[in-house]
Amino acid sequence: MHLSEIWQQIVNSITELDFWGIVALVTGLLAVYYLIKENILTWPFGILYTVVSLFVFWQARLYGDLLLHIFYLVLNIYGWVYWVKGKNKANQEEVPVTSLKLKPALVILGVTGVMVYVFGKFLIAIPNWFDGVEPASLPYWDSATSMLSVTAMWLTARKKIDNWYYWFGIDILATGVYFYKELYFYSVLYLVYIVMAVAGYLAWKKSQNLNLN
Repeated sequence: MHLSEIWQQIVNSITELDFWGIVALVTGLLAVYYLIKENILTWPFGILYTVVSLFVFWQARLYGDLLLHIFYLVLNIYGWVYWVKGKNKANQEEVPVTSLKLKPALVILGVTGVMVYVFGKFLIAIPNWFDGVEPASLPYWDSATSMLSVTAMWLTARKKIDNWYYWFGIDILATGVYFYKELYFYSVLYLVYIVMAVAGYLAWKKSQNLNLN
């Protein structure tokens, strides 16, 4: 496919966005924006984005992303509660940014790798369990974005700066997956998320350094 055709599809995707598509786009960007700012509003916007986006991944047969967004819903609620309780417990304006130690970071990475493999097998097996469900198009790539995102979301909820390393890698991977699936609008959106992940890391690093001083 020529670049002009890809660009035209992106333009068409934007112009054809319905109300809920616009809601998903705006709330998704706002959720990341407020996350960069360490603002608790990231969680309600994240919940709204998650709920609206579910049907898109079902239509695209990205079952991993579909299940991922169910986890997102739970983790958004958890993060919201954790940030509120953590702030009150520490009697601070906000929960401070912290980093993982090397050993737990390696353990989490290893567990995530196992999760990617197991969940990939699960995605491959889904059509054998449910009639009318087509095979996942990219099971292991889909699994990788899904399980890495679950880990990243948990680290985000715990306000660990390490979450941005995961989000950066996930956004690069997701950009490629959505491009392959010809979901060019989502591919471009994740390019924006890559830039926002870098900005988020820099902002959180600055906040962490201020807390240490």
